[in-house]
Amino acid sequence: MAQILLIEDDGSLRETIKVLLERKGYEVMTACDGEEGLKMFRSSPTPIVITDIIMPNKEGVETIFELERNFPSVKIIAISGGGKADAQNYLKAVSLISNVKHTLKKPFSNEELLSAVKELLA
Repeated sequence: MAQILLIEDDGSLRETIKVLLERKGYEVMTACDGEEGLKMFRSSPTPIVITDIIMPNKEGVETIFELERNFPSVKIIAISGGGKADAQNYLKAVSLISNVKHTLKKPFSNEELLSAVKELLA
């Protein structure tokens, strides 16, 4: 089954998503911020990256742009609770300025995430 890189700074959410995806047969690598995620991706590229938008060190938008610039075939799912901004508007802006195929507003359902992953792998 496909490999996925999950970049999420919230440890409990990161573990929850990892377990969900692994139970569905995906191999999941995790990173706690964009810096770590990019380093992992460079050493072990995956077809899909799921990344939070608002994170310490290197935010999701910077991470997305760097991935798209250096690895144009990667498929990205952006997730966000929005922080102080309205999450839906923030995610919409991200999808307009990048090639992100799916955006999910936290909290999202397991089905929403799994559907997005399946669609990107199809």
